Amino acid sequence: MRKLLPVPSLLRLALLCLVLSAPGPLATAFGMDSDGYAMTLFNGKNLDGWTIENDCEAAVEDGMLVLKAGNGWLRSDHTYANFTLHVEWKALQHQRYDAGIYIRTERGGKPFPKNSFQLNLLEGMEGNINKLPGAESTGLVRPAGEWNEFDITVTGEQVSLAINGKPAYSVGGLTVPAGYVGLQVEVPKGGQFHIRNVRITELDAVSLFNGTDLTGWEGAGSPAETCWKVEDGLLQCTGTRGPWLRSMKEYGDFNLRLEYQLAPGGNSGIYVRVPKGGNHHRENDSQPAAGFEVQILDDHAERYKNLKDYQYTASVYDIAAADPRVARPVGEWNTLEINCQGQHVTTMHNGVVVVDAPVEKYPLLALRSLSGYLGIQNHSSLVKYRHVRIARPLPQLPLPPDASE
Repeated sequence: MRKLLPVPSLLRLALLCLVLSAPGPLATAFGMDSDGYAMTLFNGKNLDGWTIENDCEAAVEDGMLVLKAGNGWLRSDHTYANFTLHVEWKALQHQRYDAGIYIRTERGGKPFPKNSFQLNLLEGMEGNINKLPGAESTGLVRPAGEWNEFDITVTGEQVSLAINGKPAYSVGGLTVPAGYVGLQVEVPKGGQFHIRNVRITELDAVSLFNGTDLTGWEGAGSPAETCWKVEDGLLQCTGTRGPWLRSMKEYGDFNLRLEYQLAPGGNSGIYVRVPKGGNHHRENDSQPAAGFEVQILDDHAERYKNLKDYQYTASVYDIAAADPRVARPVGEWNTLEINCQGQHVTTMHNGVVVVDAPVEKYPLLALRSLSGYLGIQNHSSLVKYRHVRIARPLPQLPLPPDASE
């Protein structure tokens, strides 16, 4: 897998200017109204959606996220540009407690990420960001042992914080256009913390699935209800033979995010920029126009052990293989992200960039359309989907030196 060099400072500023100059409402980008996409980042049951970085320990106890031991951080599966973040926290140590909340942070560095913006949870400096002049306040935090609420808003180069419902500050100076959110674990020096009610709203995202019905989608060639249904707020392919699910709109450049869950031996895929008929194979200029497929598969199934490398989950089928393979066991939820900017395609699977495919390295991408429909494949397998949303393409973060190890 290709390793990216660190992005130079001037390029960072150029990317930030691009984010700031982009039209505000998603209606401009996709012809839809949106107040963003809101979802829970911590489900109170397990660490789905999070990755533990470096030598630290976190657990879920009594519905709370507990920062238990060591030095490191919990990193979100996805990166974010413009968002609001709600976090409730309580220090278990009444004095000299310390932790932090990361925003627009990159991977890399031990025990803590090097290139980051961190809202402090150090006693006496709660909410302050050391790198940003003016990002500080006093007197808004409740006494030790009580719950506190942070509401963080990040837009463009601006970050604002409210503590327990009261404004703390609003300052500029963010120089990284997008990055992970995370929780610093610094137990040896600062004690343990309890975290709850972690919620995020992706301000640049539009929902593609309302959790109630198939609005915005249609069956390709026959009724979708033949093999697609919505149950318990989940979009489900029943496994019955029938049509693939096609978006009602066409898309060009975008960032698509979703979560999926497979049954044993499951097989599906996401069609990207396909024509109305769904063609996603093209080897030369004489063949009809085509998009491409990003694979979804039970990678651990015995019957799939001898497939070609580009046939495993998060691969761009026929073109670019996912590396590393990070699919979770069947029955668990996986996150998948597809970023399309012109002919450059990136996929992120369970918080790891597994495909970074510029057309210069993967010339077959030059044969694929730059706009078209989105689709979800029916491969006669039971598959469930949730949190399907779309936004403008995000800036590509540099990968740390050990990203493909």
